[in-house]
Amino acid sequence: MGAMIAKRVIPCLDVHDGQVTRGVQFGKAEAGELRNVGDPVELALRYNEQGADEMVFFDITATAHGRATMVNVIERAADQCFMPLTVGGGIRSVDDMFTMLRAGADKISINSSALANPDLIRAGAEKFGSQCIVVSIDAKKIAPDKWGVFSHGARKPTGLDAVEWAKRAVSLGAGEIVLNSIDADGTKAGFDLVITRRISESVRVPVVASGGAGSLEHMAEVLLEGKADAVLAASIFHFGTYTVSDVKKFLAKKNIPVRL
Repeated sequence: MGAMIAKRVIPCLDVHDGQVTRGVQFGKAEAGELRNVGDPVELALRYNEQGADEMVFFDITATAHGRATMVNVIERAADQCFMPLTVGGGIRSVDDMFTMLRAGADKISINSSALANPDLIRAGAEKFGSQCIVVSIDAKKIAPDKWGVFSHGARKPTGLDAVEWAKRAVSLGAGEIVLNSIDADGTKAGFDLVITRRISESVRVPVVASGGAGSLEHMAEVLLEGKADAVLAASIFHFGTYTVSDVKKFLAKKNIPVRL
């Protein structure tokens, strides 16, 4: 176990104008302690206490005012949380990356902007280091044994092959890939293990599995069979179905190395 790198458990929050969008419902016992369930920093602190390895804030705001509010969220979270923070959503330039990193983010996640301008991956990696640049890929099965990459909130086919795009993103300097399986996302029916394993086996950087977490078993499966390095989830945590520590204890029982 000493040589095994710990698998990470990463909660993700959608933030709109500085507030958490998805109805968050912590268990009744906990709810009393949360003054403002809509405040992403309060939730980040909660996950920090539960032992989350990292936290992703996804900014779904399009306005300049919303962006400024997001900077404030990152500053406050970085000030109070010890875990690494990733921010994604609306990052279109190296300047945008710098703004978020300066606010206290550890990593920047790009998706549509990387597809529109792959050079952004290289430029970001050259300026800030590969460890800061995460490329998120929305993949969907389009034929037997073939997964395509989609953009614009997973609505628009790009014509790219998911495995090929992952390899290209890494060759340009991405230090991590988040693979979001569109077919599984929101269904809670489990991750797409085949494409997760393919991408994990074809790139030399960590792959984070996203989309489909409905049970503890699903998370174990994608780390074992899917060969993912980390698992990212939203509603399973926000609705208090499981805490991060529940997940880690379960994974540990399955002999999956985690930081407890």
